[in-house]
Amino acid sequence: MNTTPSSTKPITPGRQAQAVLPVPDNRNSLALVLAGGGAAGNAWQLGLIAGVAEAGIDLSAADLLIGTSSGSTVAAQISSGISPAELYAAILSEPEHRPSSKLRPEQHRPGQHSAATAQAVQYMDWSAGIIAAAQDAADMRRRMGAAALGRDDSDGSLQLRWRSTVAARLPKQDWPLQAVLITAVNAQTGEPEVFDRNSGVELVDAVAASTSNGFGGSYRIGAKRYINGGYRRNENADLAAGHRRVLILSPFAGKSRTPSEWRMDLASQVEELLASGSRVQTVFPAVGAGDVFNASAADPATRQQAARGGYQQGLGLQQLIAEL
Repeated sequence: MNTTPSSTKPITPGRQAQAVLPVPDNRNSLALVLAGGGAAGNAWQLGLIAGVAEAGIDLSAADLLIGTSSGSTVAAQISSGISPAELYAAILSEPEHRPSSKLRPEQHRPGQHSAATAQAVQYMDWSAGIIAAAQDAADMRRRMGAAALGRDDSDGSLQLRWRSTVAARLPKQDWPLQAVLITAVNAQTGEPEVFDRNSGVELVDAVAASTSNGFGGSYRIGAKRYINGGYRRNENADLAAGHRRVLILSPFAGKSRTPSEWRMDLASQVEELLASGSRVQTVFPAVGAGDVFNASAADPATRQQAARGGYQQGLGLQQLIAEL
């Protein structure tokens, strides 16, 4: 487990980040930040949460859940009333996915063989060009939104299929009473969006918007169009400001595809939280989850290993979390 973000204020196991300012309204509140990470990231987070629960700490009862991309699915799943153990068991009972080699030779990378990975590689190349052309984060969001709008299907069939896929992943489709924030970006304006149960948006649609990468078009809610919440900020941990304790699960280990001066990276978010008075701990995948937190994370064949690795990792986090 790597618990040290790339920051001038690294956090190591057993060390608490010292508060700078008091947070009187949330003296011991816990915010759980669930970042994006594809099929593998979803499974790793669910496995880890189940392992931590087995060790005696129920992270699903956190005062605030913040979900981004596949992390938004995790937030909806663990707040549904279904136990972490049941969610973990469901992953282990999934049919085995055998990757098929559908990469073109020029796309082949070690360990990447599936059609899902091939599409992820194409998406990474497409989005990398947009990021490289942007002047700053706001410009990147506008460009990414415009590019997604240009790929929208005319009959809405892709949207319907994606909504059905997302709905099938959620044990319940009503917003929980628990505080849950789900991030997205308005494709038409480039403005960040944060959904909660008071937003007038159904939970399924909020998760579908947050997980929409834009490569297959934007996700429509009413007259608005949305793309992935990771374009707001990578983990969106800044939304936990005001909470005394912040635990961040980052499948991609705090890495960012954007320039550091844009401050979308995890290290910048941790720095801001520390300055606001929060104690912060980050958790990254351990070796047991597999070397799949790249384009291969989109491959469903990675899920069971990632979940098992997360579960074993979670069993050993009790003291670290208790000391947060």
